[in-house]
Amino acid sequence: MVPVALFDYLELERLPQKEITLACEGLSLPDDEQNLVYRAAQAFFARTGIGGGVSIRLTKNIPIAAGLGGGSSDAAGTLKCLNDMWSNPPLGPRDLWELASVLGADVPFFLLSRPSIARGIGEVLEPIEKWPRFWYVIVTPPLKVPTSWVYANLKLRLTRGEYNFILALLKKEPIRIGHILENDLESVTAIHFPVIRDIKKSLLDAGAVGALMSGSGPSVFGVFESRDKALLAKRSLVPHNMGDIFLAQGLF
Repeated sequence: MVPVALFDYLELERLPQKEITLACEGLSLPDDEQNLVYRAAQAFFARTGIGGGVSIRLTKNIPIAAGLGGGSSDAAGTLKCLNDMWSNPPLGPRDLWELASVLGADVPFFLLSRPSIARGIGEVLEPIEKWPRFWYVIVTPPLKVPTSWVYANLKLRLTRGEYNFILALLKKEPIRIGHILENDLESVTAIHFPVIRDIKKSLLDAGAVGALMSGSGPSVFGVFESRDKALLAKRSLVPHNMGDIFLAQGLF
């Protein structure tokens, strides 16, 4: 898992009373307990017992339910911000990690926010020390792919040796990224939505050194070795009207 420079924005203001308010701008989202940001604030105050509350404004830019971890990153950002807003941070790294794990499998990754191998359900993270400074072109087609539906239709095979295989490839220079990329969920989503494969082919034809569906989809990313190559690829894809297209640098 790799963090990239595609951002939502969070603004938090302390309130004297025990209250959580959430206002969402940009893409439409619920502003109550259905929102991970709201639930993250609830979990923080319940765990710390701190008096007072918070007013939160969320500007949503990352596509919703797109397999990009937007909600998980917002939840992690909320936990970190709340912890920083009090003069003596009330929660240590382990406590924050425990709260994040309860909120969602991907939330701990965004607390760490470093290229990492994720195991377990995503909460066991092993940072990758020498991940290249790739650029990413992300294409999100206008599809709704419920994660629950993807998992219900997944016929997961028992895998052996993938962890050691990935570790061995990461130790080689240069890293051959195309040999590492694999997504079992893609086998379900792409069958029902062939545009996933079309986008992958377009990214590879445009010069990506690897391409893959992100999470349960429908977003697909291409990996590029430089900003110039990624920018040219993005420009070449825009006329095809495949969906929203983002250019993002990897973060470290």
